[in-house]
Amino acid sequence: MTDPFTLSVIQAALSAAADEMFAVLKKTAMSPIIYEVLDVGTGITDGSGRLISSGAGIPTFVGVLDKAVKRIIDIHGREGIEPGDIYVTNDPYFGGVTHLSDVVIAQPVFHGADLVAWTASIAHWNDIGGMTPGSMSTEATEIYQEGLRLPAVRLFRNDEPVEAVLDIIAANSRLPDFVRGDLWAQVAASRTATRRIGALCESYGTDAFRNALEDLFATGEARSLSGLATIPEGTYQIEEEQDDGAIWRAAITVTADRFTVDLRDNPKQRAEPYNTSRDGAVISCQMIFKALCDPALLTNEGSFRPLEVLTDPGTVFHATGTAPHGYYFETRIRLYDMLWQCMARVMPERLPAGHFASICGTVIAGLHPDTGRRFTMVEPQMGGWGATAGRDGLDAMFSASHGETFNCPVEICEARYGIDVLWKKLDDAGPKPRGVHSGGLGLSLCYALRGNCLVSAGYSRNRVPVWGLAGGDAGGTNHFTVERPGGERTDHSFVSGLSLGAGDRIHITTARGGSWGGDPTN
Repeated sequence: MTDPFTLSVIQAALSAAADEMFAVLKKTAMSPIIYEVLDVGTGITDGSGRLISSGAGIPTFVGVLDKAVKRIIDIHGREGIEPGDIYVTNDPYFGGVTHLSDVVIAQPVFHGADLVAWTASIAHWNDIGGMTPGSMSTEATEIYQEGLRLPAVRLFRNDEPVEAVLDIIAANSRLPDFVRGDLWAQVAASRTATRRIGALCESYGTDAFRNALEDLFATGEARSLSGLATIPEGTYQIEEEQDDGAIWRAAITVTADRFTVDLRDNPKQRAEPYNTSRDGAVISCQMIFKALCDPALLTNEGSFRPLEVLTDPGTVFHATGTAPHGYYFETRIRLYDMLWQCMARVMPERLPAGHFASICGTVIAGLHPDTGRRFTMVEPQMGGWGATAGRDGLDAMFSASHGETFNCPVEICEARYGIDVLWKKLDDAGPKPRGVHSGGLGLSLCYALRGNCLVSAGYSRNRVPVWGLAGGDAGGTNHFTVERPGGERTDHSFVSGLSLGAGDRIHITTARGGSWGGDPTN
């Protein structure tokens, strides 16, 4: 039996290694969506793909990594995985989980002949091919139209790149220099953590290493069960209308040792890019379960042992076949928001009212008006968070599933893309909503284009407003508006391949959060 001090040292070192991966990726990537916005996630799993250390980045991205590794093992078989291998996947039907723009790089870690761990990262690449620059077409009816599919293929063998795969990736992107640069940044991140894990096994041995992992998993499970005991037992149901009129349903059953989310009986998958994989739906459920039971940083495989998720294949939350996934993130965040609302009704003193609940993804692609170099700007937006029982909501935050990300600074946007940012400010227009506490303010932003561009955008929560809690007023809605030089204005919610030119402006307003409490005098 390994002593507790050694277990603690190994566990802390694994957490540090995952954080170091994040730092390497941030410092070496070429794309602002990675090094400024931090649209990435890093983590370490054990040899079988069980999450050990969550590292840093977007929580729903970190939730991808263990699922991707398990799928790689399933595809290649343990016997087919060798020292010096590195794998790449972006396909939701082959472990990619999200959409083709999010690329997973995973490296197996061996100590001798023993596969002890995997180091993995996921990052949003600016362009992976497909129908429209930025690879996020709202017109896609099959995944084939969304870009290059990388079905968990070997990227490195014997520590050397498989050049044919790198060439295929570069040839299918409108930004080949950027995808190569971002790929190598992810490789560097994995190699850094791989060295750290090798040193741990060399110092303490693989038995102590594995004992530390089992202790970590047991701790994660115990913490979750302790938090689960604070939630009232019962079955709680919710039904919510979406912007397009579809009705989503969920039921959450809480017992002493189980948190079951039933997502069956939901709309069928669509020949449109608004589906998510089952793994993607599971991540939304993991997010709400973690927030309720153990919101502290520690997260691993054991943390989710009490969670069960039920889905029907062929539905919007468990897409199969060739259904497209380009805007999966809007479906996944809206699912998370619906589950949040379900439990907020049960525990209004613990959870805030609704927030703007959209990534509000904005993609602008064209040639830089000063340099002539091709660019693709990929920018999530910020919005208002809901009020709580104790205070007003937070102003202009990223969505609840987006983690510690940042907006791209105005100076970087104008320099790298040649787009003028006329203003970026809190949107305090309109009357203050009623409630004991008010929802946080959304954002008002205006881009002025200096050259010809193609634009894609995905803004949900564009018709049905943010929900209030405990009698508080509803919040606002998200809007994307194009203004032509003559003053003509058109509103969009989901659009791609929209051709704009010099002098056109894009006006963005994001929703105010929901209010809390029903006293109309406050």
